[in-house]
Amino acid sequence: MTTTTPTETDILDPDIAQAAIEHCYEQGWSDGLPLVPASRPLVDRFLEAGGRPAEEIIGRMPQVDRTVTVELAAINAAMAGCKPEYFPVVLAAWEALMRERATGGGGWQSTSGPAPLIIVNGPIREELGFNSTGGVFGPGFRANATVARAIGLIVRNAFGVIPHELEQATQGVPGRWSICFGENEEDSPWPPLAESRGVPGNAVTTTLLRTCEYVDNRHTTDPEQLLSDFADTIGRSGSWIFKNAMVGVVLCPEHARLLADAGYSREDVAAWLARHSGRSSDQLARAGKDFAEKGVRRPGDGAGSETFQRTVAEGAEDKVLIAVAGSRTAGISMVVRFFADWSGISVPITTGEAS
Repeated sequence: MTTTTPTETDILDPDIAQAAIEHCYEQGWSDGLPLVPASRPLVDRFLEAGGRPAEEIIGRMPQVDRTVTVELAAINAAMAGCKPEYFPVVLAAWEALMRERATGGGGWQSTSGPAPLIIVNGPIREELGFNSTGGVFGPGFRANATVARAIGLIVRNAFGVIPHELEQATQGVPGRWSICFGENEEDSPWPPLAESRGVPGNAVTTTLLRTCEYVDNRHTTDPEQLLSDFADTIGRSGSWIFKNAMVGVVLCPEHARLLADAGYSREDVAAWLARHSGRSSDQLARAGKDFAEKGVRRPGDGAGSETFQRTVAEGAEDKVLIAVAGSRTAGISMVVRFFADWSGISVPITTGEAS
């Protein structure tokens, strides 16, 4: 009698997999898409890759008295579809986000429904397959999609921030739990973003993003005309609620090279945009946002004036985040407006044992 050992294909049962996915839906764990069942062996592989104690508390939401442990994060990263080797990136992104003032003060429940923006630097981008070039804000890459989704599932399942319950977003930001990409270091004329913020090597930089809007400018080679296009987009009144806010531009390689060839460093670009982004008091008065009290905007006396009000506070040029991503196919970059001026934190990625 001849016996054979079942292969992995032999033991796969689509009906069992379907039942597991439906079970996850029934428990309310899903963000709307199918989840990967988080078995004990799979979660253990995540914990091994993360290299941190399972019971370690890595986040707290005091207003609902809920905490996140490394194990809870691992479970949600597994359900999001991450590979175990992605888990150190998830942990670093989570740490960076938890250092932000907004996330500790109700940012996840904000009526603006902000989206985490996660930018990955270092060799780990290529090792794990993060997209940093064409279609960088879009779908199609497992690492980009699942790391961002893992953050969303942690917020949902560990903190209980669920739409129509604790989440209070009026509309929310499109793609809220999907914005993660690698910086295109190879086509950038400047040092990596995280390195410029004091964290070299494998690292993530995060912010809470409120809006993003692309700037299509392939018509000029004048650096100030290009920068003026960004400044005009940054300065629009619509997303202003605070007196000042943090902003950024994700430059395509073509725009970054144009500015670098004209002698601009990353810091020069940030300083230029900080000086020139904003609106006049008269323009802001028409939107009822020309006065600020305790840092929050409201209508002033209506008199108006040509006084220029900066989006970025004077002396806060380090709050202008400049990254490089995308392909060389056209001069199109993305302006990103952040929740406030409390973010832009870079954290090193620390890996555990390979799983």
